[in-house]
Amino acid sequence: MTNQAPRDRAEEIVEQWRRERPDLDPTPFLVIGRLHRVANALTTELTRVYAEYGLGEGEFDVLATLRRQGGDCALTPSDLADQTVVTSGAATKRVDRLVALGYVERRPSGHDGRSRLVALTPSGRALIDEAFTAHMANEERLLSTLSTSERTGLERGLLALARSFGV
Repeated sequence: MTNQAPRDRAEEIVEQWRRERPDLDPTPFLVIGRLHRVANALTTELTRVYAEYGLGEGEFDVLATLRRQGGDCALTPSDLADQTVVTSGAATKRVDRLVALGYVERRPSGHDGRSRLVALTPSGRALIDEAFTAHMANEERLLSTLSTSERTGLERGLLALARSFGV
């Protein structure tokens, strides 16, 4: 007798569809269903760490986007929206909250007196440096069950899938 891992929910669902619709191949669900469940679980695990720093997912994303630009870089609200892949309205709400918390500031643009740039404050930079360190440790923890070759294979497969969607 072999030691087989117990079936997961995706396998049970595929088996049910095979029984109910033998004319269809439900095996794509083994990938898509698992991806969906893992994505939901990852979001929960990632946002838990952001919350430890008083941040939501969107606020963390804005701070990280500004921080990775380097130096004393400032971005327009449109650039922030593009880089964080949200609407300009959503980016504005995130920036408003971060301004209220003292983590970012709006500065006049040197090129256009009407436009504003968004930049990290010293406290925002300190916060994102600390939060990003914890975030990277959390991501390492979340992937620790995978071997190096499994990570590489997963990364390549996800890249191919992402490219097929143009994301």
